Amino acid sequence: QLQASGGGLVQAGGSLRLSCVTSGRTGSGNTVGWFRQAPGKEREFVATIFRSGGTTDYADSVKGRYTISRDRAKKTVDLQMNSLRPEDTAIYYCASSESIIWSSRASPSAYAYWGQGTQVTVSS
Repeated sequence: QLQASGGGLVQAGGSLRLSCVTSGRTGSGNTVGWFRQAPGKEREFVATIFRSGGTTDYADSVKGRYTISRDRAKKTVDLQMNSLRPEDTAIYYCASSESIIWSSRASPSAYAYWGQGTQVTVSS
């Protein structure tokens, strides 16, 4: 199972840190990604960290502001979000999969396991 937490209400320019706790087959040893979905919009890729080597990738809209990291001891994958903007408002989901190829890293369908989501609201 995956459990996302850390969402909340923050003013524009502020920061939040999301955490995704993994267990069992969803384990932190997998490739883990963060996605978000705003009302009326499709789910979109935010960031991912690969199982081997810790390679990371980010959506252009969050590059330089968000950082994804893994703590294997705690079995968590965190998403540090800085310089938040109103357009970052969404439900954020973490997802994982044992095997994802690079070209599919941003596709929700490539991830087998999903958490329940955590709401992030950024006020202007």
